Amino acid sequence: MRNIKLTIEYDGKRYLGWQRLGDYDKTIQGKIEKVIKLMTDENTEIIGSGRTDGGTHARGQVANFKTTSEMTLEDMLAFFNRYLPQDIVVKNVEEATERFHARYNATGKQYSYYVWNAEIPSAFERAYSFYYPQQLDLARMEEACEKLIGKHDFIGFSALKKSKKSTVRTIESISIEQEGSLLHFSFVGDGFLHKMVRIIVGTLLEIGAGSMDVSAIDEIFENKVREHAGETVPAQGLFLDEVYYR
Repeated sequence: MRNIKLTIEYDGKRYLGWQRLGDYDKTIQGKIEKVIKLMTDENTEIIGSGRTDGGTHARGQVANFKTTSEMTLEDMLAFFNRYLPQDIVVKNVEEATERFHARYNATGKQYSYYVWNAEIPSAFERAYSFYYPQQLDLARMEEACEKLIGKHDFIGFSALKKSKKSTVRTIESISIEQEGSLLHFSFVGDGFLHKMVRIIVGTLLEIGAGSMDVSAIDEIFENKVREHAGETVPAQGLFLDEVYYR
């Protein structure tokens, strides 16, 4: 039995997210599994490094699946990109060890979030960024980022109601880069809770706009109340850039 590792890029705006929902055809996992069935004549579950929400994009999602097919890796790559929709692209196919698991073996991830910060919206950027016209103080936002870096319980920055699993995560770095009207937020960490990046960005925007104080970060860590954080910004600005493995 072979274990095949895929690196996948997708535009998520047409889809309900990564995870297959029954036989529903509007998920990334569902689309890829249909092509694997066509390619190998096997009913196979593909395992992703994690779920991305509806509307979220990926440049470097990682997944694996088991197969008895003897097809070459080169032929698999060509088959995927011939039969998948144009908004889902397999960038790389490789042979993995028998025990490789795309989710359990992941040691970290990098996400990007894009904000269009201008008085006038963009017709072209609207599908891949969040339009936020309020004037922002980048220095205040960067000061807030420093408070977020490190090991913390991020339950107050997540959409989780309760969790039996640990909600402690480590953010290694957060950067904010500006190119014209486009703000690029980059996050690197050992893992991210449900909607955590989108809630952190919403909080940073409110701090930058002056409607929330920088000290709110410390208060949210202390009281662990989701409602004290900023809004959950829309999914279309979020990209999974890379998944890290040892």
